[in-house]
Amino acid sequence: MSRHILRLFAIFALLCTAWAGDQIPNAAWRIPLGTIPDTVGGRKPELVTNIDDGPFQGAPVGGFGAGTFSRTTRGNFERWHLKAGVHKYQNVPANQFAVFAQAEGQPAVAQVLSTSKPEHGELSSWNWSYPAGKGEYAAVYPKAWYVYNSQQLPVKLTLEQFSPVLPNNYRESSYPVAVFNWYVENPTGKPVTVSVLFSWTNMVGWFRDFSRDFRAGLSTLNKNAYRSEKLANGSMQGIVFDRLRFSPVQDEWDGQFAIATLAGADAQVSYVATYDPSGPGADTWNTFSKDGTLPNTALDFESSGETIAGAIAVKITVPAGGKKVIPMALSWDLPIYQFGSGRKWVRHYTKFFNESGTNAWNIAKVALQQGEKWSAEIDAWQKPILGDESKPAWYRSELFNELYILADGGTAWGHELSGNSNPKHKSAQLADTFSFLECFDYLYYGTLDVRFYGSFPLIKFWPDLEKQEMRQFADTIGESLNQNTMWSWKSTKEGKLVLMPRKAAGVAPHDLGSPLEDAFTNVNQYNYQNVTDWRDLNSKFVLLIWRDYVLSGKKDIDFLRYAYPAVKLAMQHLLKFDTDGDGLIENGGFPDQTYDNWVARGESSYSGSLYVAALRATAEMARIVGDNAIANSNDALFKKVQAAFIKKLWNNSYFDYDTASPYKKDIMAEQLAGQWYASLTGLGDLVPPEMRKSALQRVYDYNVMKFQNGKMGAVNGIGADGEGLKENEQVEEVWVGTTFSVASHMISEGLKEQGFATAKGVNNVVWVDRGYWFRTPEAYNAQGFYRASMYMRPGAIWAMEYSLEGAAQKSAK
Repeated sequence: MSRHILRLFAIFALLCTAWAGDQIPNAAWRIPLGTIPDTVGGRKPELVTNIDDGPFQGAPVGGFGAGTFSRTTRGNFERWHLKAGVHKYQNVPANQFAVFAQAEGQPAVAQVLSTSKPEHGELSSWNWSYPAGKGEYAAVYPKAWYVYNSQQLPVKLTLEQFSPVLPNNYRESSYPVAVFNWYVENPTGKPVTVSVLFSWTNMVGWFRDFSRDFRAGLSTLNKNAYRSEKLANGSMQGIVFDRLRFSPVQDEWDGQFAIATLAGADAQVSYVATYDPSGPGADTWNTFSKDGTLPNTALDFESSGETIAGAIAVKITVPAGGKKVIPMALSWDLPIYQFGSGRKWVRHYTKFFNESGTNAWNIAKVALQQGEKWSAEIDAWQKPILGDESKPAWYRSELFNELYILADGGTAWGHELSGNSNPKHKSAQLADTFSFLECFDYLYYGTLDVRFYGSFPLIKFWPDLEKQEMRQFADTIGESLNQNTMWSWKSTKEGKLVLMPRKAAGVAPHDLGSPLEDAFTNVNQYNYQNVTDWRDLNSKFVLLIWRDYVLSGKKDIDFLRYAYPAVKLAMQHLLKFDTDGDGLIENGGFPDQTYDNWVARGESSYSGSLYVAALRATAEMARIVGDNAIANSNDALFKKVQAAFIKKLWNNSYFDYDTASPYKKDIMAEQLAGQWYASLTGLGDLVPPEMRKSALQRVYDYNVMKFQNGKMGAVNGIGADGEGLKENEQVEEVWVGTTFSVASHMISEGLKEQGFATAKGVNNVVWVDRGYWFRTPEAYNAQGFYRASMYMRPGAIWAMEYSLEGAAQKSAK
């Protein structure tokens, strides 16, 4: 949909929305405020270093590459991803909302809108008594809602929260801003005075290191300042959280925050620019709880090591049966990010402001001016899917809620501070570098074998970002990095140091680097396995290039031409893995694909099917760019390899795991990963349709239905007799993203009921039973304990949407 048409829809939605507080979509994911399921889970007990922040997580705010943070379902700001590639988890009590309400002739009520108290007694004078379960949290990312309807309050409050993450939008989607719209509804027969307080801490300087905790012993001189500015739609008032400046912003921890709102004839704004959040906070709370106002003090107080906070309050009167809206905005301007090597980058959003780090007020101003339009544009984007009742409600909400990781996954989007692109990488001269992490436990940007699944939402809604990241990978294929690094898995197995090359020419890298090193320049930080000899990476690189060309409309020939030399190199490298001359590559007897603890030996269904698909894709790309010699040779090789794949692996029911390991007859859920991509991108039959349906039905009957009664998704591997396997941790896990890929493939082959039932198992675990929302893991076991939260691969749920669209097109014909 074009930006122009989307804007028209947005205007229409604004005209039709009388009361946005009533417009929480029916399909939204919901849970009572501050509650968790009785069956809540956690990380696997043996994985003590894996992040486990608990089950109260909420949708994040912040644009792509801007840094993000999130407010929990209890009402606390706790998860912080503001330093690129770093996860910090800590409640900051003064970052909070509170409400004052007084019905005419009745006593006043003032409460902090959190269902939990600060652990260390901060702000003890504040009323932290809001009851858990009295209200509801709902989410359809990028929006979330908090509904407060405690009997202690004479009004119903609904907070709508979002950042302007919008499809095909490469401007506002990068903004470091959050909009908080408060919808106040008075169901009583008397007027009610209501005031909403928004407090924030001056956090400049807090995001310095790679630890998971704040180091608040600041060496900065922080200072808060009250500001006011006349706008066309009211008087903007708020607080800028800054530091005493002696030079322009030069460090990643330096910049500003701001909170702001709009005053008007029926909205009185008051403030306290600076208060001490480490003590009881009585001066601030006593004035607010008395009449809903703050003392309008702008103390000239500077902090050197102490924590300081500030707050604003907006006071309105809501008539009997009436409704009013209080808009608020939170912005931050931290323009620089820096990786472990010391290289500095500038965030993408600075292209629309500047790189000074002093634009928090201006960013908040844009949000207060454009917030209604952004909200309507989000609604217009989501409505066709959320309103499609032919699809299950759980699926419609999860589609959007799994998008959170695109912004919240340690996402980097920007250019080098010097303004000089990496001379080795031409892609940096075309657009800003973009990527997000595999997860915060596995600190690798753009992990190729995983983004093969997790990047479907990018190609659907932000194709320019997806193709830029693939150009970044294309730049690396011909490179070699002549460093010897430890092969961790083999060194452990053999009890002695085994070295491997960091990166060989012709090999697709596992990743684009780590934030701990020199990301995007020094690639392939992963050293658990020797990826130089992995069998799936090169095939996946080729298939991703083909997919991105096809699913973005088959028009971007320049993208195809850019990547095609790297495609040829990647395919040439794979030829060496055919050791018996049948054309089909063999696996090497170590875990040489994305299942990096699961050994394959000889020809295998997973790596083999990916290779067959890559041959077909290469032939098609060669024809398009005019390389007929490669097209013809790959056509011939494809037929040879296709025959070998079927002959060696088809067992008249499904495709064997491999040909030479002790567990070759095991049933792998992803045995036809290559055909999955072929079906989505028009590459045709790698194996006959009847074989595909038989294999997928076998996966459904065994990997899904014989595993935990079909309620937990598709287990990666299961015995031919349906018995569970114990060969390694991965074979007995459910991988969320691969379950979605299998479900997508089932739908493509006409097994729609089985596909949705397979994917529903993931929803049961993540979004219902175990409390893993907004931290969807890579994997979990039969007991529901997870490994690696906040993971990239679950974005594969959007492949199901592509499969449904393809099935609809077939039926229409």
